[in-house]
This record gives sequence, structure tokens and C-alpha cells, in this order.
Amino acid sequence: MTTDSKMVAVAALKMAISETREEESELKAKFAASGIRCVAVDYGGDYLGSIKKIIERAIVASKREGVIQDTHGDQGAVAGATREALNQVMDKALGLNIGGKIGIARRGEHLSVAVFFGVGLLHLDEVAVGLGHRVAPKN
Repeated sequence: MTTDSKMVAVAALKMAISETREEESELKAKFAASGIRCVAVDYGGDYLGSIKKIIERAIVASKREGVIQDTHGDQGAVAGATREALNQVMDKALGLNIGGKIGIARRGEHLSVAVFFGVGLLHLDEVAVGLGHRVAPKN
């Protein structure tokens, strides 16, 4: 049996690993048919200096695309899940540059944020994936 939390986590991961805007749009439509709202945001820069901006971008994109509402509870859920996902890639990313995508998905009270980043210096890239989940107030 697939739970809502698992379905939402899978949607966030698929959004984060999507390669084109067209693929993102197709995934959004597919997930919407299952009652899952989602969005993806590209990001790149120095890991440590980017944490605040990544969290802000995740919140803004989530509001803009209707994944969350403009409430303290919803914004806190996105911020917390994003922070959790970023913490999971910290060991690989600390002190280096990251580039990739953030995927956010929600169904009911389940909200997941996935980060998929290339991490590296020059051509010595590594790949890192993080996933956070929070319960958000139903809207």
C-alpha cells in the first residue's frame, strides 16, 4: 500500500531530477491528476552562503504555484522540510558550489522537499540528494 507521504516524496524527487521545463510541466499535470500539487526551482551557488536563499526560493515558488497558501504554518512546513533536505547533503556540499534543482510536492497535509545537486569544484563533481517531509495544515 502506498501512503500519501511516500507518494508526495516520490513526486518531489521526480520534480527535482526533471531535466527540462517541458518535463516539469508533464510531471505537474500527471501528479495533479492524483491530487498532488508540485513545483521545481533551479538553484546554484556556494552551499553555505546559499542556504537562506534556497529556503526563500522554495517558499516563494510554493506560494506562486499554489502548493501552499500564504500562511505561517504552510511557510514553516516548506522551510523546515527544505532545511532537512539541505542538512542531508551538507557533508558533501560544505565549502563547495552546488547546482541543481529543488522539488516540492504536497497532497493534503503531507509536504515533501527534495534537493538534487551537483556538488563540486571545477570538473570534479559529486551528486547529492536530500529529502525532507513535514506535516502542513490542510488547506
